[in-house]
Amino acid sequence: MRSDQLAKKSIVIIGGTSGLGFSAARAFINAGARVVIVGREKEKVDNAKKELGENCLGLAADASDPKAAPAAIQVALGNFKGFHGLYHVAGGSGRRKGDGPLHELTDEGWSYTLNQNLTSMFYSNRAAVQQFLAQRSGGSILNMGSVLGLSPSPHFFSTHGYAAAKAATVGLTKSSAAYYAPQSIRFNVVAPGLVATPMSQRAQGDEEIMAFVSTKQPLDGGRIGAPSDLDAAAVYFLSDDSKFVTGQVLCVDGGWTVSDGQIPRRGTAEAPPPKESNLASKLFSLWKKIR
Repeated sequence: MRSDQLAKKSIVIIGGTSGLGFSAARAFINAGARVVIVGREKEKVDNAKKELGENCLGLAADASDPKAAPAAIQVALGNFKGFHGLYHVAGGSGRRKGDGPLHELTDEGWSYTLNQNLTSMFYSNRAAVQQFLAQRSGGSILNMGSVLGLSPSPHFFSTHGYAAAKAATVGLTKSSAAYYAPQSIRFNVVAPGLVATPMSQRAQGDEEIMAFVSTKQPLDGGRIGAPSDLDAAAVYFLSDDSKFVTGQVLCVDGGWTVSDGQIPRRGTAEAPPPKESNLASKLFSLWKKIR
């Protein structure tokens, strides 16, 4: 990444106080941008702002509130005198609310998961498009997808509401990319594999899942991803280097989508060798037949 790759850009990150969003915010600033981060908890917003420095402003708001993204865009316009890109990262697992396999998926789990992952993205994307159209400037929107919306893993990751939301992320992104291309408003998706973030703590604490991931994501020795693994892709899509790219889904997944992954077997023991008496008996019977 070049230090001027995002020079003079003002970017809003929905979900920028931790994990993938915070890592991207730091990368954007290092590439010359000024950023507005949005997070639900004021304390986390303040801490992130302090760490990121003077080129970062923050807004404490819930991404699923339709007023959050427009407010963040106004912060960018009022303080940085421009708005050039949106990175929607906010979302998360609905497992604790009832997301799971379809036959177990509760109404609450479905509503919560889609609200956090899909409806919040709809709100931010709509606000960004409305501003870009008003500016007649074009712009770039990057949405956070997931390999689970494209490449299911039923043994360990069977949250079907989340998979549906991330598959819909691709649908909304591609259809919007087609519609707004004449106005030079670009839409793309970055789809990570399993990454070490607060959202993936359940998986990180499960030795069996981590053994699976080491074969499902075999690149770089076989490992869970780091938030910084996605930084270069995010910078690219928000920069003018991608001015001829729209409607794309880039999987930054360590090889997830092209690898089978090996599910560890519990209590597997090697089959005992054949007993000598049985083997001798079979050989004797065979010898009698061919005499």
